[in-house]
Parts: sequence; C-alpha cells; structure tokens
Amino acid sequence: METTTRTLQSCKRIALVAHDHRKRALINWVKTHRTLLAQHELYGTGTTGNLIHQEMGLNVHTLLSGPMGGDQQLGGMIAELKMDMMIFFWDPMNAAPHDPDVKALMRIATVWNIPVALNAATADFLISSSAFNQPIDIHIPDYESYLKQRLK
Repeated sequence: METTTRTLQSCKRIALVAHDHRKRALINWVKTHRTLLAQHELYGTGTTGNLIHQEMGLNVHTLLSGPMGGDQQLGGMIAELKMDMMIFFWDPMNAAPHDPDVKALMRIATVWNIPVALNAATADFLISSSAFNQPIDIHIPDYESYLKQRLK
C-alpha cells in the first residue's frame, strides 16, 4: 500500500494505558512529567484514566476499561486519526483475559505509525524528544488511494 503524510500537531492527543500491575508505574511516570503532559490532550482507558485524573487533577478523557472495550475504542481512534501517540505500560509477565485486544491495539498503532512507548524508558525518550511539543510529519497508509484503486 502506498503511504501519505500526516502531521501530528504540537498539541498531541496522547493515550495513557496500563495493565493492572503497571498502573502505579504509569501514574508515577505521569507525576514526573505532569507539567509537559498538561499541555496536551490526554486520553485513558477506564481505571487508568480515572486514577490519573483523581491523583493529579489532570483532565483525562476516559474511555471504557480495557477488558470492557477500551482497547478497541482506542484502536478505533487511532485508525480514525484521532490519536497521535500512546504510552502503554504493558505487563508482559501476566496474561490478561483481553490479550487479543491488546495485540490488536499494538498492531493498529503500528499500522498507523503512531509513536508508542511500552515502558518508562521509551516513554522518557518520547517525551524528551524535540518533536514532542512541535508538529511532526509521519507516514501513514494512503487508505483513500487504496480504496479508489480497489473500486476501479
């Protein structure tokens, strides 16, 4: 499939997600970077989004809990170009009943080429990047051209 360019604006729409055993680590990471994150539009799946809002007072658009469909909601937002990056403190040591949804979420984030961090070290790299607070172009699938070719 051909690609096209999408510009991620300086104010990013950021998904904050964490498995149960990684929620405290994500909350601590958000506390460390609260000032920078407050300049962006934050989204969180169920419990994670609510905890971040309660503990830090940050405005977080809260989706459903991951196992209840929040991962799929987030994946839909990525596919609709309504999400710019994702910080997902994934727990690889504990199987979750919604592992297929998690795999699908990671797949769709990769397909649409958004920046993704699965741990604190990578999240630190993303947030300290000069691109974090600036517009940046990324390459995404040119789905419109693909559809036009398929309809011919």
